[in-house]
Amino acid sequence: MLVVALIISLIWGLQVLFLNHGYEAMKINEVSKVASALNMAYIRNDTQLTESIQELYVRNDMYVLMEAGGTLLLFTPEQETTMPIYRYESQIPRLKEALAQERDTNNAVHFEFGTSYEEYSTLAYGQFLDKTPGQEVYLYIFSPLYPVDSTVNILKNQLMSVTVIALVSAFLIALFFSTRISRPIKNITATARRMGKGDYNVKFEGGSYSEINNLALTLNTTAYELGMADTRQKDLVANVSHDLKTPLTMIRSYAEMIRDLSGDNPEKRNAHLQVIIDESLRMSQLVSDMTSLSAMNTHKIVLEKEAFDISSVAASILASYEVLQEQEGYNFVFNTPKECIVYADKKRIEQVLSNLTGNAIKYCGEDKTIIVNIKRTGQKCLVEVTDYGPGIKAEELPHIWDRYYKTSTNYVRPTSGSGLGLAIVKELLTLHRANYGVESKVGKGSTFWFELDMARK
Repeated sequence: MLVVALIISLIWGLQVLFLNHGYEAMKINEVSKVASALNMAYIRNDTQLTESIQELYVRNDMYVLMEAGGTLLLFTPEQETTMPIYRYESQIPRLKEALAQERDTNNAVHFEFGTSYEEYSTLAYGQFLDKTPGQEVYLYIFSPLYPVDSTVNILKNQLMSVTVIALVSAFLIALFFSTRISRPIKNITATARRMGKGDYNVKFEGGSYSEINNLALTLNTTAYELGMADTRQKDLVANVSHDLKTPLTMIRSYAEMIRDLSGDNPEKRNAHLQVIIDESLRMSQLVSDMTSLSAMNTHKIVLEKEAFDISSVAASILASYEVLQEQEGYNFVFNTPKECIVYADKKRIEQVLSNLTGNAIKYCGEDKTIIVNIKRTGQKCLVEVTDYGPGIKAEELPHIWDRYYKTSTNYVRPTSGSGLGLAIVKELLTLHRANYGVESKVGKGSTFWFELDMARK
């Protein structure tokens, strides 16, 4: 709307305010071109000079005179016997005087003049055709400057109509497009208010423009992610509450049993006390894991990287599970080069290896075999932890790194855990900017892997 108004204002200024000035400048330029053409014809001694001057008179309404040796030559068509040349003869001395003053600097002069009995002024133009002293040849051209007031009025009326039509059309077009654009935006705003109140099942509708469609698609994705995050948060609260409630209940129950039943029986009392100790350790592990995970999510953990042999770290972790190998028949297979020096936070990588090994023990199959492989791959060190348990369904693989996520596959849990092990692994490896992943097939087992940069010598 504003652009249309500016364009119309510009047209008004050019066509109405500057029309007179533009008309005069155009007339002067036109007469100057005619004079130049006649000058060239004179220099060439063109035999058709008279016919050319007469044609100019008929086509352009210009009166042309030449003066040579004091004789004034009038060129006019035969049918024009009453040409009012007397109106212009009085201006010839003025033109000659002006030409004399400009003799050394300019070949041409021009001015406007008017009379009391004419409603318009006339452009007088004079030019030397020959400056030879005593043989001067002058060219005089007179061209009426007819008033353009009537033309201006016509233009004003036409521009007024054009202005009204353009403004009305612009208003209607602007109203149409603003309504077409604002309606989907209003709908998106209303839907966003519902989402802000916790309704994540909303659907944002687009419109007729790609930008609005992209906005609706982005907001739909946001609503879905927020819904998933809300669901996970609720599951997290429920799982934490359950994991805390169970050991607390056990501690309370066994404490009451000691008080009421086994206080005087050393054997039973010690067994009940051991349950209390185990459950308190389980609670301590849960709180510790939650604290670590929270610190990682808020970027409060600073890695202290150093060069160390990851093969030695893995061997130390596997040694701590020898009791399972001796008492319960677990089989640990460890394949590694003589040494594999990596550059990472040793303490955090120990935690990663411990969590992955513990996870493999929980999910291993009936053969109770866990394989740890360490390999060099270029400038990387690849660590793999494999079990032959029930495996994980393909659609569940992206979610196993989430807190408290439990797959639908049945598995054996010989040891208890906090349910945060793989989530901690994910965060620690992300802090190291390490590649990691899992490969699994249902009924055949799973392989968890990650890569670390080799230390530079």
